[in-house]
Amino acid sequence: MCKLSRKGYLLRLLVFLTAFSHIAYTSEAQQKRNTNNTSTKVKQQQNTPAFDLNKIPISTKNLGFFPYFSLPADLEEQNIPVQRNFDRTYFAIAGKMIPVEGKIWKSNITPKSHRYADWSLPYFENSYDEAIKAAGGVKIFDGQISQEEYEKYHNQAIYLGEDGSIGYPDQNIKTYIIRRSDSADIYIQFTGTTSGGSINILQKKAFVQTIKMMKADEIKNDLVEKGKAILHINFDTDKATLKPDGKEAVKEIVKVLSENKELHIAINGYTDNSGSVAYNQKLSEERASTVKNEIIKSGISPDRLTSQGYGQDHPISDNTSEEGKAKNRRVELVKL
Repeated sequence: MCKLSRKGYLLRLLVFLTAFSHIAYTSEAQQKRNTNNTSTKVKQQQNTPAFDLNKIPISTKNLGFFPYFSLPADLEEQNIPVQRNFDRTYFAIAGKMIPVEGKIWKSNITPKSHRYADWSLPYFENSYDEAIKAAGGVKIFDGQISQEEYEKYHNQAIYLGEDGSIGYPDQNIKTYIIRRSDSADIYIQFTGTTSGGSINILQKKAFVQTIKMMKADEIKNDLVEKGKAILHINFDTDKATLKPDGKEAVKEIVKVLSENKELHIAINGYTDNSGSVAYNQKLSEERASTVKNEIIKSGISPDRLTSQGYGQDHPISDNTSEEGKAKNRRVELVKL
């Protein structure tokens, strides 16, 4: 009876040790697999080639008129496409969302029948892939951005959410470039689901300033007739230091004050809505103060001047385009 109990005990001990060894082996094997997977991912990230525009061949194809590509047969824009002559749009390049400026067209795409059952993602993707490559385009990205990348950039992408929006972590994005000899490169990206797609087409171009510097006579007339004059004085980006043409604008203000000894003015600074409210408030105050100090350096008495910043409050144009933002970045002279 005692021998049988001892045998049973030994048998149970053997079963326990065998099970424990199996669990330990499985845990160690899983840990190795996880380590290998992590190493592979890191290695893949390290081996991702950096984007080099100079390595993209220049296309000499005659592309016609912007936005250059018709829609595939049986597909249409879901709503009126977004079109702006100049704007900033973010494109997926090497896993990052990179801002590119120029002429933009973007839209959501859907079947003409308005039946989701008629939508084919491969048809949508293959149609554009072949058309873009036939125009000399090169695919430079095909994948998703990370949640971390989305968190980094999405607050600056002020149009994210409107028709044609691309740049969310769950989207598989395909990005192409058609490089042109005049540097007016064409950026194209599209994405799709089982029910529809979105596409962005941008022709790169530089921003052209259309706001002209006011001369002394114009400033004087506005102060007399309207009680204030609006000036678009150029500062260094995100700074309160005057650019050379900004200093020239201040000289025009000095001329007005020198010719009208009894004139007292308030110098009010304003920004667009890029950045935080607190940051814009501080920047507007510093810029108004810079203008005031620059005028004082020219010999105008400080007691004829006041300065104040209003940040992004009281815009005179919309903040949904670069042109509108440029108008909102201003200095107002108010007759006291």
